[in-house]
Amino acid sequence: MPFLAFALAACGFHPLYGRGGASPAIMASIYVDPIPDRTGYELRNSLMDLLDSGGGNSKQYRLKITLAEDRKGIALQNDATITRYNYLLAAQYQLLDSAGRVVTSGKQSTLTAYNVVASPYATLSAEQDAQKRAAQDLSQRIQLDLGVFFARHKTR
Repeated sequence: MPFLAFALAACGFHPLYGRGGASPAIMASIYVDPIPDRTGYELRNSLMDLLDSGGGNSKQYRLKITLAEDRKGIALQNDATITRYNYLLAAQYQLLDSAGRVVTSGKQSTLTAYNVVASPYATLSAEQDAQKRAAQDLSQRIQLDLGVFFARHKTR
């Protein structure tokens, strides 16, 4: 096992959230701006949980996110009714410092799917679950992007 640690250190591997990486305090200093709609609400709450960033505008950084959603029918029955949808959620984000300057920006997207069933309520529930799963996945991707940025920025 010590050999493995030595081999990883020799190749330049550094843990993202370990010593020298993105500190939890830096991540907690990010205020996530409100995002419109239900999916935006889910994404913002998930990001605030992941970043351990409570409310309050007196943070060092501000994260602005713009969402784009797309639904595409991918499965058809014999009578041409759609029985399955792909749900694509894409985000463009900007991290701003306290002076309003863009520190970093990026794009992330994720894809989930849901089935259309005979019950309209069950279909609505499946669609909302797909939206929630997409928001949670997208929040993890954005958190990882920000962690990598801060880990790289700290070493410079």
